[in-house]
Amino acid sequence: MDNKYLVNGNEADGKVKISEDVIATVASVAAESVDGIVKVGSNFKSQVTDILNTKNFNRGVKVNIGERETIVDVYVTIEYGIKIVEVSERVQAQVKEAIENMTDFDVVEVNVHISGIAVKNSEKTIVK
Repeated sequence: MDNKYLVNGNEADGKVKISEDVIATVASVAAESVDGIVKVGSNFKSQVTDILNTKNFNRGVKVNIGERETIVDVYVTIEYGIKIVEVSERVQAQVKEAIENMTDFDVVEVNVHISGIAVKNSEKTIVK
């Protein structure tokens, strides 16, 4: 991600700048907390990032920011046997709530991309 920032705060007191990486990390942690999500970050870019940096918490999340709003794309692997739409809706709600609560910025879209399905308690992804 590049160095784009969402800016907030009273101009008289100074500015608060929040980078895309911070927004992406919040989104990633929020998405991973949803039951039925095996992992966040199953697109090709995130796989390369995982190889290069195992401590990258914003893997599998793309953030587009505007003046006071953001659009988030989250790439996830879900657990086999669960209702995909229900889990996706919970991811959308959780990501939106986390970002808005932590930053006071409007999340106008959370797009959930199902990149794979995995068997619970297994390292094996059965559909990718």
